[in-house]
Amino acid sequence: MKQRGLFITFEGAEACGKSTQITLLAERLRSEGHEPLCLREPGGTSAGESIRHLLQHAPEGELITPEAELLLFAASRAQLVREKIQPALESGRVVVCDRFLDSTTVYQGVARRIPADATAAINAFAVGDCLPDATFLLDLAPGVAFERLRTSGRTPDRIERESLAFFEDVRAGYLEVAARDPRRVRLLDASLPAEVLANTIFDEIGRLLKTVGGIGAVCPPR
Repeated sequence: MKQRGLFITFEGAEACGKSTQITLLAERLRSEGHEPLCLREPGGTSAGESIRHLLQHAPEGELITPEAELLLFAASRAQLVREKIQPALESGRVVVCDRFLDSTTVYQGVARRIPADATAAINAFAVGDCLPDATFLLDLAPGVAFERLRTSGRTPDRIERESLAFFEDVRAGYLEVAARDPRRVRLLDASLPAEVLANTIFDEIGRLLKTVGGIGAVCPPR
């Protein structure tokens, strides 16, 4: 049997601290002798990074419709899965991704009001059978997130400029995702100190590694 790695994703609204936790996790995994592959969505490939620029920063992206937005995110994800994620998992590596299909379910499906069945079908087509083993959802009140963005000192991208009501829908959507799939989605309070969250996350990943026998062991079928 082929050896298979572990696929971890991080989700949450803007300014919830995903990047910080991914950096801390990667450092901890390296200290334990692993070689994690850290990716982001949209992006992670040459094609994906071009799509990311269009979606977030390019003037041409300002008038993108919700439907086109969903398909662009799916296109970036389809490329990322086949070019980067699947080969890394097949070689036994830990893959850590900043956002994955749950972001589309929530941002485009819930907040953009695209029907759930259409969003689910496009998500399924984009990822095939490549699904996360565990997802860490960093939950943060939209008002707190807005304040973090305001004081970050950087120019917000197209999606970060959305209204407070939009991000209230995003949060509600994420909480629905967590309630539907509690086995996979670990709901965490993003207002806690970064070190506390990092320890909680690594403890959980340690248990997952033991469950599959450690990276390099044969993992159960997905």
